[in-house]
Amino acid sequence: MFSLPVVKVGSVLVDGSEPLFILGPCVIESEEFIWDVAERLGALAHSLRLKWIFKASYDKANRSAGSSFRGVGVQKGCEILQSIGQKLGVPVTTDVHTEEEIKIAADYIDLLQIPAFLCRQTDLILAAGQTGRAVNVKKGQFMAPWDVKNIAEKLQSVRCENFLMTERGTTFGYQNLVADMRSLYWMRELGYRAIFDATHSVQRPGGLGTATGGDGKLAPVLARSAIAAGCDGVFMETHPNPAKALSDGPNQIPLSELAQVLGQLRKIHAVVQEGQ
Repeated sequence: MFSLPVVKVGSVLVDGSEPLFILGPCVIESEEFIWDVAERLGALAHSLRLKWIFKASYDKANRSAGSSFRGVGVQKGCEILQSIGQKLGVPVTTDVHTEEEIKIAADYIDLLQIPAFLCRQTDLILAAGQTGRAVNVKKGQFMAPWDVKNIAEKLQSVRCENFLMTERGTTFGYQNLVADMRSLYWMRELGYRAIFDATHSVQRPGGLGTATGGDGKLAPVLARSAIAAGCDGVFMETHPNPAKALSDGPNQIPLSELAQVLGQLRKIHAVVQEGQ
């Protein structure tokens, strides 16, 4: 439908032939935990022959409360993620929050992710673009789809053409988000590869007072809608036991249910491809 660039993330090509899946837990809760989840996801991805990237955050810097769990830190977290990527033969991604973190993460991480709340931070965008790594920018909850053109131009100003734009819901009143599937079309119409973040789109920001709530059971519903709308991939967080997750538990998909969800999404993608 649109003439879109091929985005290269490590060994993975985002070219529309197959949906890209960015999968993993919200945060590195511990080294033992993250290896367990990664190896289980690796086995699942191999059996389903997925085009995928492993994700996890070394630091959740924008938690609702100061007492909330944040992570293991940038240096240790990036080293763990690189080791996982090398063992599983898969690219890895994580959030970056400052220019100093980018300098560290760029040595280990294949896809640098700009959090939604920071998507207009010019110096951060430029620093990420200058690393030579691929960049994934989460569109802020406060932004219109066509506003990502300004972000893209910042990246392109430092010769970064290897980037993705991710839709993750739009603020809808207090402590609620709405996912507008037209956003995916409009971002792709501008010439950018568009990813849909299914789990953060069902958040209820600050809905639990000192933590974010959410409607995790709706994440697969929105993911199916996004694939049908023609997005280039889906970002989904998963956890063996979301009820005990240290961050964003209400939004994450139980790991035991992920195979079925992914199977459905690939079937929908195949139908969309046949119709183009």
